[in-house]
Amino acid sequence: MDKRKRNRLEAAGWRVGSAWDFLELTEAEAALFEMKVVLGAKLRLWRFRAGLSQKALAERILSSQSRVAKMEAGDSSVSLDLLVQAALVAGASQSEVARAMAPRRRLAAG
Repeated sequence: MDKRKRNRLEAAGWRVGSAWDFLELTEAEAALFEMKVVLGAKLRLWRFRAGLSQKALAERILSSQSRVAKMEAGDSSVSLDLLVQAALVAGASQSEVARAMAPRRRLAAG
């Protein structure tokens, strides 16, 4: 958002912030959420690259097709370890997974 628009909104009494601010997430919670969303999106690409359906990937990780759909959608109920396992089974390398999970922004120290 440009500075002029932000100033107009704030002058009108609006508070401008991020989705993380609105949801009152800590930086650690926001980072975890971001990792899950990015990893889920990448999982879909890696699954396509491997020529796997959601059902085929689910069978390989002993899960269900609906669970794989939740992983790809970044559902908060999916554990990070299941996402990583699915990514590796879908053919992603460890370095690809690590890059997908790398922070997009620096967390504040403390």
